[in-house]
Amino acid sequence: MPLGRSLKIAQVFARYRLDTFIPAGARPLWLRALLAPVKLMPQPELSRGARLRHALEELGPVFVKFGQLLSTRPDLLPPDMVSELDQLQDNVAPFDPDVCIALIEEALEQPLDEAFASFEREPLASASVAQVHAATLPGGEDVVVKVVRPGIEAVIDQDLRLLRFIAGLAHRYLPDGRRLRPVEVVDDYEHTIKDELDLVKEAANAAQLKRNFANSPLLYVPEVHWDHTRTNVLVLERIDGIPVTDLAQLSAQDTNMPLLAERGVEIFFKQVFEHNFFHADMHPGNIFVSRRHPERPQYIAIDTAIVGSLTREDQYYLARNLLAMFRRDYKLVAELHVQSGWVAADTPINAFESAIRSVCEPIFEKPLGEISFARVMISLFQTARKFEMEVQPQLVLLQKTLLNIEGLGRQLYPQLDLWKTAHPFLERWLRNRVHPRTLWGEVQRYGPEWLEKFPQIPQLIFSSLEQARELAPRVQSLSDDLAGRREKARGQRRRWLLAGLLALAAALPMWPELVDWFAELPPLSLGLGAAAAILLLWR
Repeated sequence: MPLGRSLKIAQVFARYRLDTFIPAGARPLWLRALLAPVKLMPQPELSRGARLRHALEELGPVFVKFGQLLSTRPDLLPPDMVSELDQLQDNVAPFDPDVCIALIEEALEQPLDEAFASFEREPLASASVAQVHAATLPGGEDVVVKVVRPGIEAVIDQDLRLLRFIAGLAHRYLPDGRRLRPVEVVDDYEHTIKDELDLVKEAANAAQLKRNFANSPLLYVPEVHWDHTRTNVLVLERIDGIPVTDLAQLSAQDTNMPLLAERGVEIFFKQVFEHNFFHADMHPGNIFVSRRHPERPQYIAIDTAIVGSLTREDQYYLARNLLAMFRRDYKLVAELHVQSGWVAADTPINAFESAIRSVCEPIFEKPLGEISFARVMISLFQTARKFEMEVQPQLVLLQKTLLNIEGLGRQLYPQLDLWKTAHPFLERWLRNRVHPRTLWGEVQRYGPEWLEKFPQIPQLIFSSLEQARELAPRVQSLSDDLAGRREKARGQRRRWLLAGLLALAAALPMWPELVDWFAELPPLSLGLGAAAAILLLWR
């Protein structure tokens, strides 16, 4: 890493006294010596969350992105730090329009005025990874052009090396280092930010999401213009919508706010359970509301760089967990955590059930409409943490999305009863999962593959039996060999013990005091000692 960058990071670390974040018991001698000068600096009159946020903002876009990722991990950080990191802004100065145009022309292999009928040099938005310009295609379609920042890959690689080094130290020295798997958190971040650099992946995600909600009144996804899309350039249909947080505009057009809030929840559950493909970055900056038919409002989603999915097993266990939790069947919640592998198989069910009950009961004493669904999930994961539950990356991504959706819904309509929408949806999904129609769909989907492999089954069975028959003598031979080695080792130990006892007996005359001591021992003690020696030799 360049010296200048290292000094900048050290300076910011010291100014915001980030050394106070490291537990005293987790500081080896070399680290205490290294941090000694930092202790001489005054501590800013800011909360620890605010200090961390300001430090990340000063360190630049890669650290800001990492802080945004950490803000989605309430299982790793305390609530006060998460709320501060939620405020991290990704607004950075745009890069030179001439450089942007040159990148577009190089990617599309044609002059800008041939690719677009018009192109606005000033960007609509500028973030750490890319910036967006308005344009018009030769056919007259209004579009937006997203361009990756030049040289951002080198900056990301450089800062990732540092983050991985810090994560390695945390894994080794922090008390919760192994369980929280900080190295894997950085790996997840690397995967996420590298995906954001590949705009073809983002375009493919947008196309899949659009196909999933084709002709749906719930969600609209802008169309991708594939002929103008490359790894570092993405061209999308330009949408005309109201930012979802602009309550004044939404109110001015008489938007049906209760329905808008409920549809947000329905979109989440459809993505997670029906489609198993969910937009995992649904913060307010990426969500708009269509200006058409405000009495039946439709969402518009952009920026599909981050998506998630669950295994069939995780889908099933998550749905049953949520239903059991809101029915207050805490024993079933504990059992499902064990069955799913989210906590260790030897977790004491009764103790785990009791811990879950103590967390959830105070929450459920409130009216159902006032209960934060996402916060219940977080409380559940934090309780499981005490029982050595390891971080589940796929569930954390889901948890982040649910936090975004629920927070957005309550902002639009504070009386939102998320459970009113979720409960019937989950029950219907679990019922349909074992419906004959669903099972027939599975047969239709995988039937050709089964039929293709069916003729091979008799041969596979015969081969397995033949291999088992051939392996049986080898297994017996290995077992006999192992038994022989055990017996040989036992004999060697017996001989060494006998030799040791004889050597001790031969050496006794050299210590008269010891001989006198033995002579004074009662006959019973001598007899027991002799029996013990014989027993050792026999064993």
